[in-house]
Amino acid sequence: MFSDLDPLLHSQLRLAIMSLLISEEKVDFTHIKEVTQATSGNISVQIQKLEAAGYVTINKSFKENYPNTEVTLTHKGLLAFESYIEALRSYLKL
Repeated sequence: MFSDLDPLLHSQLRLAIMSLLISEEKVDFTHIKEVTQATSGNISVQIQKLEAAGYVTINKSFKENYPNTEVTLTHKGLLAFESYIEALRSYLKL
């Protein structure tokens, strides 16, 4: 039987952001944009969805007089990502 895949993580961009956070724990907006090649608007919407689910926290500040947005993985986000990966593994064990 197939496990349900978390629809929040099943989005390509949200999965890419979460994967990046798994390896780095905290990343700034510019780095997400460089790695994903997504638009600023799309990234903003997707990290807000992840924040609303409690998977990430967003910290806005200034760095050298420029706005800086840092995204940090939460424990809940880590657990959700691990569950998502386990669900995918179950699909591969047919």
